[in-house]
Amino acid sequence: MSRLNLKIDGRDPLSKARATTFHTLHGKVETPIFMPVGTQATVKGMRPEDLQAAGSKVLLANTYHLRLRPGKEVFRQLGGIHKFMNWNHSVLTDSGGFQIFSLPNSRVMTEEGARFKSYVDGKSILLTPEESIDTQKAIGSDIMMVLDQCVPSTSDRKTVKDAMDLTHRWAKRSLDARGDSPQSMFGIIQGACDEQLRQESAKVICDMPFDGFAIGGLAVGESKKEREDFTELTASYMPDDRPRYLMGVGTPIDLLEAVYRGVDMFDCIIPTAYAQQSFAFTSKGQLRLERQVYKFQDEPLDDNCACYSCKNYSRAYIHHLMKTKESLGAQLLSIHNVAFYHQLMAQIRSHIIAGSFSSFYREQQDILQRKDQEHPTVPPKAKRRKSQKQHFDLGQYKVHLSESGFASIKDQSSGEIMHSVNEPDLEAQRLYTEQSDLKTLLMNGEDKPLVLWDVGLGAAHNAMAAIRLWEKCKEKGDIRHLKIISFENDLDSLKLALKNNHLFKHLRHGAPHKLLKNGEWLADGCHWQLVFGDFASSFEACDRPDIVFYDPFSSKTNQTLWSLDIFKKLNEFFAETPCELFTYSASTEVRAKLLAAGFYVAKGLGTGPKSDTSIAMNLMSLNRPLLGEDWYSRWQRSHKQVPEGLDDESSLAFIAKVKKHPQFANIFL
Repeated sequence: MSRLNLKIDGRDPLSKARATTFHTLHGKVETPIFMPVGTQATVKGMRPEDLQAAGSKVLLANTYHLRLRPGKEVFRQLGGIHKFMNWNHSVLTDSGGFQIFSLPNSRVMTEEGARFKSYVDGKSILLTPEESIDTQKAIGSDIMMVLDQCVPSTSDRKTVKDAMDLTHRWAKRSLDARGDSPQSMFGIIQGACDEQLRQESAKVICDMPFDGFAIGGLAVGESKKEREDFTELTASYMPDDRPRYLMGVGTPIDLLEAVYRGVDMFDCIIPTAYAQQSFAFTSKGQLRLERQVYKFQDEPLDDNCACYSCKNYSRAYIHHLMKTKESLGAQLLSIHNVAFYHQLMAQIRSHIIAGSFSSFYREQQDILQRKDQEHPTVPPKAKRRKSQKQHFDLGQYKVHLSESGFASIKDQSSGEIMHSVNEPDLEAQRLYTEQSDLKTLLMNGEDKPLVLWDVGLGAAHNAMAAIRLWEKCKEKGDIRHLKIISFENDLDSLKLALKNNHLFKHLRHGAPHKLLKNGEWLADGCHWQLVFGDFASSFEACDRPDIVFYDPFSSKTNQTLWSLDIFKKLNEFFAETPCELFTYSASTEVRAKLLAAGFYVAKGLGTGPKSDTSIAMNLMSLNRPLLGEDWYSRWQRSHKQVPEGLDDESSLAFIAKVKKHPQFANIFL
């Protein structure tokens, strides 16, 4: 049984967000909660009285640093960290694992522990799980963290697994070292950005009798999306009756997103570290007070904040302090930023309990990412492009040369690259022509032409892969006529690739030139047609397809083509004509939309970093590996159960459609 006696006070019905209460040796803690970082038994620029006034209930201190200075004997003699720093609320101590991670060239890792040199006196120190826990017991924290080995989230699988296995063994030793201490202890789940290892680590750590569990190994090199996805995945494996702690994260938007995915506790140096750089977080977005626009502003940092700084000082005064490098400026900003974080957590908690968190989440997603909204910075004028530059740019597109030597097309407005990891021609062949079994369909002897939709023509990799295959099949004798309909609303990517056909060998053919010039290319038995413009308003005038290569840019760049509405319209248009749609996306959100639109969805072949892709069918196929219980369970744990923008009633209806899909009927038998 947990020493913390966690109670769940509320849940959001449309996400994984929850509000809980638990009790440490120093009082009640309500979540979601942010813990200011007091590495050296002090939060930079803030007195304990300031922290209490701002709303802090739990502080984080660091075992690694406090072990070196002042040393555990000081804590033993003076009665622990609470008396030492005059703090009457709870304290969580990190184990020192992250600091060891930060010294890659100055420490030696062994089964026994980590050996490193003290930055205080140069002595060699061996930090073992037992030594870490003994130090934390001397410090007297309310919550102790086990010693773990953290590695960069981009490490190879063997490195990640070895570190994870060592963390598991150290976790058991840490538990044994606690003995009968009344202090609580959290285990740490590792596994970097590997789904299988994350699940394995969660199973091992959560089977141990810890009082709470932490998500480690994130915010150490992965992308924001990867961090959010693996936070969601890991939280879904954590028990419901223990606190869930995401270590070292982050900005206000990071906290909001993690709460949405089921996390309770957070720590980060950002509120005080950003204060040192003149940044303030407010209810209208982020400000940077050293900017000249604040020189004459006789108003508080945030009209909606009642912290000490906002009640007593103007933006103009804090601007002056930051420009003159007076330490009071960073102190006042630290007080405000920490108060803002606590206010945000309190708002989130109240909305979860009231059942209105999803609406609050959608509203805050935009606000928390704003920067100097009232006085935006003016971007520098773009330099005029030199006319003699190579033809590597056209419109919003640019030729991208990979480290592996192949060329792709990059959308400069979004930064998204078509086929960024695998050679585009090979990916077109594997994911589309081979997976659709196009060769068999062309040679099956039917008189009816085979209709192929190519949604997202781009640089024509997929369409040309189909044409090349058709030409090979035709050499062997009579085959079905093939009609390819390519949909595109911006032809600059194809034009740019044609200008650089020495890099795009698939275009060394007359068909793409004819398509651009005439809107079609005709051969004996093959007709390639271009439909230029908006796909959603044009596809219903076209022949119904037998197969669809669905390869537009992602929703980040082309939101309309990944919407629930477009998938519904497609399924209705296909009607009873059997059709299979192949796409590179394997996201939970896209698959849920396809299912809610009425498609059956199967797991497609993997490519590059993707372990699988997706196949959507308007009619059931026993020849495809339909998504089953594993995916259904993951979708239920996902924060992306419903598309963004739906109101609460529509969201519940969407969830019901997926749950009642006949594809999952056997799950409920």
